[in-house]
Amino acid sequence: MSRENRISIAPSILASDLSRLGEEIVAVEKAGADIIHFDIMDGHFVPNISIGFPIIESVRKVTSLPFDAHLMISEPDRFLEDFKRVGCNWLSVHIETCPHINRTLNRIKELGMKAGLAINPGSALSSLDGAMSDADFVVVMSVNPGFGGQKFLPAAYDRIREVRKKIGTSKTRIQIDGGIKKHNIGAAEAAGADIMVVGTGLFSSTNYSEMMASLRNSTSEASR
Repeated sequence: MSRENRISIAPSILASDLSRLGEEIVAVEKAGADIIHFDIMDGHFVPNISIGFPIIESVRKVTSLPFDAHLMISEPDRFLEDFKRVGCNWLSVHIETCPHINRTLNRIKELGMKAGLAINPGSALSSLDGAMSDADFVVVMSVNPGFGGQKFLPAAYDRIREVRKKIGTSKTRIQIDGGIKKHNIGAAEAAGADIMVVGTGLFSSTNYSEMMASLRNSTSEASR
């Protein structure tokens, strides 16, 4: 999908009602979600622990939407095949965790998944330079990873713009992850992001279809 087409919205299921996860995924798909986003945390690279392989594998049965697993974990290379096995279609790894990042990204693609390159708010964008050509998308973190529901860091706008300049004319996409809501999604798109991870900005609503439409309208208004 090119940037000329609509943005992609990826609900982050960490913010959903996890006691009825399958139903929540079906509901956001009906509301118009493009991708289902999983925050994978190990209690080591980040201070929290989240879902694992059995959960992903079980909910893979309820939707045909792409599964996007964001690996906020140490030593992600150990688990690439497992994420493919349980049904993930997109896989992003943190540049801070991969000593041989090009090898990791290419292995993800060899397994038939889209490869994402994620970077923390405090990491230098120059660290991306040697690896972006091997990535299908770059994940610009707009919060420090590890917990859902955090406040958006406004410095992310400039970081998106800089990444967009680095991408140039290539088809690499930009995903923004952290604190995206109706009031800032348009500015994120205007800066250059085209995959929006939305957690509480969607799941705090009592009507997912209305909120999804509102999110899309906010980006459309920013582009006019």
